Amino acid sequence: MIESLLIANRGEIACRIIRTARTMGIRTVAVYSDADAKALHVRQADEAVHIGPSPARESYLVGEKIIAAARATGAQAIHPGYGFLSENADFAQAVIDAGLVWVGPRPDSIRAMGLKDAAKARMIAAGVPVTPGYLGDDQSPERLQAEADAIGYPVLIKAVAGGGGKGMRRVDAPEDFADALASCQREAASSFGDDRVLIEKYILSPRHIEVQVFGDTHDNVVHLFERDCSLQRRHQKVIEEAPAPGMDEVTREAICAAAVRAAKAVDYVGAGTIEFIADASEGLRADRIWFMEMNTRLQVEHPVTEEITGVDLVEWQLRVASGEPLPKRQEELAINGWAFEARLYAEDPTTFLPSTGTLEQCHFPEDYVRIETGFEKGSTISPFYDPMIAKVISHADSRGNALALLAQKLEGVAIWPVKSNAGFLYRAATHPVFEDGDVTTAFLADHADDLAVPAEPSAAMLRQAARELVSQYEEPGRRALNGFRLNAAPVAAVRMKAAGQTYTVDAPADFDGDVYSSRAAPDVALVTEHGQSFGITLARHEGGTAGTTADGAILAPMPGRIAAVEVAPGASVTKGQRLVTLEAMKMEHSLTAPFDGTIAELNAEAGAQVSEGALLVRVGKKEG
Repeated sequence: MIESLLIANRGEIACRIIRTARTMGIRTVAVYSDADAKALHVRQADEAVHIGPSPARESYLVGEKIIAAARATGAQAIHPGYGFLSENADFAQAVIDAGLVWVGPRPDSIRAMGLKDAAKARMIAAGVPVTPGYLGDDQSPERLQAEADAIGYPVLIKAVAGGGGKGMRRVDAPEDFADALASCQREAASSFGDDRVLIEKYILSPRHIEVQVFGDTHDNVVHLFERDCSLQRRHQKVIEEAPAPGMDEVTREAICAAAVRAAKAVDYVGAGTIEFIADASEGLRADRIWFMEMNTRLQVEHPVTEEITGVDLVEWQLRVASGEPLPKRQEELAINGWAFEARLYAEDPTTFLPSTGTLEQCHFPEDYVRIETGFEKGSTISPFYDPMIAKVISHADSRGNALALLAQKLEGVAIWPVKSNAGFLYRAATHPVFEDGDVTTAFLADHADDLAVPAEPSAAMLRQAARELVSQYEEPGRRALNGFRLNAAPVAAVRMKAAGQTYTVDAPADFDGDVYSSRAAPDVALVTEHGQSFGITLARHEGGTAGTTADGAILAPMPGRIAAVEVAPGASVTKGQRLVTLEAMKMEHSLTAPFDGTIAELNAEAGAQVSEGALLVRVGKKEG
């Protein structure tokens, strides 16, 4: 058995591998870039090695640095996780040539499945059904157009070396083909250094079904049943589940047997996934499911397979890499219940643009669900890597119960001030069409209006925030908030700021049980409803400047950069005097003194980045 393991990855998958390795008594070595110096995976590993600057091309993608780190620490094996170098056959070979154990498939197997046209030709020879299309060497525009015309529209143009949704174009009519081909080839050349394409029949009611396979060095290959990954946005998976809804035993047997044939055709060793496209216009049928490609690594969504089979796939990887046979035979594997995985991303749910910064609040409801993450409160989401914060995985005896559990836990996710897609995931998980299991890869686009997340807090969230903010002034030792009469009815109006807007609401007497709230910072309430979180800041309800509280605390009204600091600690100031200039959204915002006084506290420094609600200055009133 491997005794020491270097993990050539970061984030949640590195933490996931470390957890299994620790239970097996295997010493772990982490690698990290500048941006990840304080990352969770670095702290969890037994040893960690710095491998370079923050950009992945200068650290995590430099195979020589990773192999050198393994040698320096005495690691016997390298686990690549997923992404980065996990499907790089040259790196796999370099690891083997260095006398180290590669926890993954043979380099030749990676190469065999790396090019889509060659892989499909191999699958046809192995008797695996493939999507009707053209895989030929003649790449002239005339030949490709003729093949597309013969297949019948719509067709899909795909880069031979593509992946991750890049280098793909749907064409609905002959007159659109030439422009789409040129665009696809340009993107393929830019992304992969290879502009060759193949043509496939475009499936109008597509479902993405994939089968987990596993091989060992003793000529054994098994499948661990299927997953449905049809809930996608721009070819990126959002929520996955296992098994696939509507899959009957005859169809399951056919698709899983085809997956095993595919793995055997490339002498596969280790964990892999055979991806299929299904025409679901008449339900799932064995004669309407075709091979798309193989992922020669562990998949992001592997936990749902683990949940329904009771198998630790990382443990299997390590045992197989150590030369052991597969721990179970095919007849010993069975499906138990249902599982879902939702990918929680650091992104603005109204635009889907990445969101970066420090997780000043990071709460995952962990009871009855599995959380896979590489982050915690205080961690930083950097702009250098994939913005996935965590995976939320539920498992129950039925699809309905597993989905209800997933939705319940997504509802309580609270992330701040970094934005997340938790609210979007909750809406998807509770949509009636998804609840019925009637989902194709077009689901998110078809129901975009239903799934849209509000850009502003709801009335219930504002009421909850008002109550949370008022409550702090009821605490012993806190000054009463000017204008509030907490022992009288009705409660005074509370003026707050959120999402760039100002709101005035009455603080309710009690908290709303359907909305989660907590104190994110002094005079900042973190309020969450259906997975969507807002940091709501108390503002003076009489005049005042943005983000100013009654006791003189001046808070950042939004994330931004300190452009200028115009006061010093102890300085005397007059009401309206400019103290700090905040630059945000390409605009400057002046924060001014709320009254005559002195600078009692100064936390602002020119050039520093600050998050919404951060205490920048506190003005103390002059005595007398």
